[in-house]
Amino acid sequence: MEGAVRVQILSQAGISEVPSQYIQPPENRPTPVTNTKTSLSCDNVPAIDLSHKEKSVIAAIQEACQELGAFHVINHGVPTKLMDDLRRSCLSFFNDFPMEDKLKYACQPNSAASQGYGSRMLVSSENDTVLDWRDYFDHHTLPLSRRNPSFWPHFPPEYRGLVADYSDEMKVLAQRLLGLISQSLGLKASCIEDAIGEFYQNITASYYPPCPQPELTLGLQSHSDMGAITLLIQDDVGGLQVLKDGKWLTVHPLPNAILVLLADQTEIITNGKYRSSVHQAVTNASKARLSIATFHDPAKAVRISPAADLLSESSPPRYAPVVYGDYVSSWYSKGPEGKRNLDALLLDT
Repeated sequence: MEGAVRVQILSQAGISEVPSQYIQPPENRPTPVTNTKTSLSCDNVPAIDLSHKEKSVIAAIQEACQELGAFHVINHGVPTKLMDDLRRSCLSFFNDFPMEDKLKYACQPNSAASQGYGSRMLVSSENDTVLDWRDYFDHHTLPLSRRNPSFWPHFPPEYRGLVADYSDEMKVLAQRLLGLISQSLGLKASCIEDAIGEFYQNITASYYPPCPQPELTLGLQSHSDMGAITLLIQDDVGGLQVLKDGKWLTVHPLPNAILVLLADQTEIITNGKYRSSVHQAVTNASKARLSIATFHDPAKAVRISPAADLLSESSPPRYAPVVYGDYVSSWYSKGPEGKRNLDALLLDT
């Protein structure tokens, strides 16, 4: 897996055409993206102010989860300086240090979701797997038994401490948001978190170098996240898109906001009342982009199924129960392709 060439090397080499393994089939290629806000812009991705009265916050979350599975939060309690410092340090890792030093932290070959510096996330025996135009660094951050900062870059010197501090802030926010999401369905606040159990948290910093042919590539292919909830910050470049009613909406960066993306296990627990967000990342020819996604997942032994309080004779389960580790294995071996792994669990109702 990590014999793959880093995309940053290709970009810096000044190539005029992308290698064939990065070219998406015509049906998956992105539509042109401009910096001009249109009706298909972040105006369709609501910003929810968590400092407002809880009743109005819950109502706004309910609407966003039903409509899109994605929303920004502002006044979320995460220090702006921490967010800015982490973005700066991650960007410095990718931009300011020799490749030979960065490769000392390379992911393990042929191992799905291994911690470290990589370019290819999926494990597949197929030779025709299309690669994303992206490099990344994945950090295993929770539970604390998985957190070993010696596997993280020691440059710049503040990097490890920032990742650890950010991890702790993200856990608190994820718990708060899952509580509000549960309440918006009339469930007790702890319902979704109880179903997930102890968070397995990964923080992935993604670096999307300039691409000579952005019309042929994707920085990250269309998918929904496999866990419970994802919290994402990005820089001011933009390139994230979410799918709504068959159309891609460009999520323009909102200063100091955190983007919330519902993931597949939350869709299962809510019995499809709330949908996980299908999203992708597009590239551009002129400027590198950075995003930092924090994933909150169940342990692999946890069995996920629709919440009992949402089921009745008139509302039967829509999804078969699944052991999360089996779901992960399917996701990494088959590839996401939108929601095909989740759709495989749908029951005839």
